[in-house]
Amino acid sequence: MQGDQALFAQGLATYEKVVSHNYMAHREVYGLLHRILAAEAPDRFVYLDVACGTAKGSAEALKGANVGGYIGIDISRPSLEVARAALQDLSCPVDLRCQDFVEAIAGWDEPVHVIWIGQSLHHLRADAKQDFMRRVRALLPHNGLFLIWEPTCLEGEDREGWMERFRQLRPEWPAVSDDEFAAFDSHHRASDYAETATAWTAMGREAGFERVEEMLVTPNRLARMYRYRN
Repeated sequence: MQGDQALFAQGLATYEKVVSHNYMAHREVYGLLHRILAAEAPDRFVYLDVACGTAKGSAEALKGANVGGYIGIDISRPSLEVARAALQDLSCPVDLRCQDFVEAIAGWDEPVHVIWIGQSLHHLRADAKQDFMRRVRALLPHNGLFLIWEPTCLEGEDREGWMERFRQLRPEWPAVSDDEFAAFDSHHRASDYAETATAWTAMGREAGFERVEEMLVTPNRLARMYRYRN
């Protein structure tokens, strides 16, 4: 247990370096998410944070929003404990659940108005991504919002090409050590399956969303944010 906690703390410290230096454009992404929620989410909306991790980005995005309930799902119990502290200032009920997000969505039967997933949907293969989006589409009401922020290949680029573009960022991440950067690279090679912009758009339309919009391309062009609406 102590070893697991030490590994979690080490990984969290590395990730927080990346966030604090804005290497992955967290500020731009969650700033935009905040503006979308303020302008488009219905009054007293229920916000489902899929694979929420420590939920710090969502906590910032929800500040001042007319949110009626927060539900966070993550498979990591230590992450959820950090999330509990990050979300303590929200003026709505907070429900944190330790669960695999695919299983959670497959069996979901509760009202929800906004579903957000950031940097996690790409862990699924294409067919599983499509199935997940179909289920999300079925869960949301007519004025619901589904928002994602995910690694995105350039048109014509394959998985290895995306990973090579990530490796080329090494000089631009001076705050992390070589070992820490290598851990990110290893994770990508083991778990990440980025899609092209065309694929992210087509999946949304195939799932039944009436409107699919690309909202943001990160400065390093490795990820993009999409909005899907019924």
